[in-house]
Amino acid sequence: MISKIEGDVRRFRDIVRGRIRRDLKKYMSNGEMIGRKGKDFVSIPLPQIQLPRFRFGDNEGGVGAGDGDEGDSVGEPGDGEGSGKAGQGAGQHILEVDVTIEELAEIMGEELELPRIEPKGERNIVAKKDKYNRIAPVGPDSLKHFRRTYKRALQRQISAGTYDPSNPVITPQRSDNRYRSWREDSKPERNAVIVYMMDVSGSMGDAQKEIVRTEAFWIDTWLASQYDGLETRFIIHDAQAREVDRDTFFSTRESGGTLISSAYKLCMKMIDEEYPHQEWNIYPFHFSDGDNWSGSDTRDCMRLLTEDMLPKVNAFCYGQVESEYGSGQFINELKKSFPEDERVILSRIENRDAVMESIKTFLGKGR
Repeated sequence: MISKIEGDVRRFRDIVRGRIRRDLKKYMSNGEMIGRKGKDFVSIPLPQIQLPRFRFGDNEGGVGAGDGDEGDSVGEPGDGEGSGKAGQGAGQHILEVDVTIEELAEIMGEELELPRIEPKGERNIVAKKDKYNRIAPVGPDSLKHFRRTYKRALQRQISAGTYDPSNPVITPQRSDNRYRSWREDSKPERNAVIVYMMDVSGSMGDAQKEIVRTEAFWIDTWLASQYDGLETRFIIHDAQAREVDRDTFFSTRESGGTLISSAYKLCMKMIDEEYPHQEWNIYPFHFSDGDNWSGSDTRDCMRLLTEDMLPKVNAFCYGQVESEYGSGQFINELKKSFPEDERVILSRIENRDAVMESIKTFLGKGR
C-alpha cells in the first residue's frame, strides 16, 4: 500500500507534468532551458508552484528567550520598526523541478501525438555488458561475498562436527571464501545516429543558430527515447564542409559562399565508412536559410539525395530557418524534386515560436 507521503509526492508530480504539458510550446521555444540540462535531468522553472515543507527559524529571540521579567508583555501586533512601502502585487514564487529526459520525451510525445518509431535495418547491433550475477570460489578481496563465505564456513563446521551452538564461533578458512563474479551478456540493441548539418555562412546569424540549437535538443530527446543507443555528429559548411564538435557547431560564424553539396558529400562519406545502413537507423538533419551558390550545385544536391542518401537513411529532414539575408529558394527546389517522397521531410522555421510545429513535422511520421 502506498503511504500518504508517497501519494502526496505522486500527486505533486502529476501537477508538475500537467503544467509542463500546458506550457510545452513555451519550453520548446525557450533556449534557456537547454542550459539547465544535466546528464539525466533537465531543471524546469515552474512559477507559482511550491512544494510544501517545514521552515525552521534560527533560534534567536522569540518567546522565552532574550531579556525580560516574568509577567512582561510579549508585544502587541504592529510593534517594531519597518521601512519601505507595502507591495501591491503578488510575490514571484518559482520552483525548479528536475524532470528526467525520459519523462520529458514522454510528455512531448503525448502532447505532439508523436507515433512510436519503427526502426529499419535488417539486424540489431549486439552490445555486450558485464553483470555481477554469479558466485565464484576465487577472486579479489574487494569482491568477497561475506554472507556466502560465512554460510560456507558454517556448513563446513557443522558437517565436520566442530560447530558448538553454545559457543558459535565461525572461523572461515581459505577454501570457504566466496566472491562475486560476472558473466558477459550479449543484448541486441537498436542503434541510431543523427548527423546535423548547418550552413554557417554570414547570413546565418546568432538568432538562427539559437533556433537550430533549441530544435536539436528536442530532436535528441525524442530519438534517444526510441533507441537504445544514439550517436550524434555535427557538420558545418559554407563553400566547404567539415566535422566539428557540438559547441563549435552552435557558435561558429563564417562568411563566404555556400555550397550545400559539400555537406551532403561529407555526410555520406561518414555514413559509408562508419554507419552501415543495414545496421543503423540514420537521420540526417540539414538547417539553412535556403541560399546556395548556384543552380548547378543545387542539382548536384538533388542527385546526391536521390542516388546516394535517401536509399540509406530513415528520413532526410531539412529545416529552413528564416533570415532577412537568405533567398529561401532551396526548400522550393526540394519540394519540386521530391513532391511525394515520404523520406524527405521539409519544415519552414520562421521564428522561435515555430519550433514546436517544426518538431512535429520532422518526427510526426514515425520514420
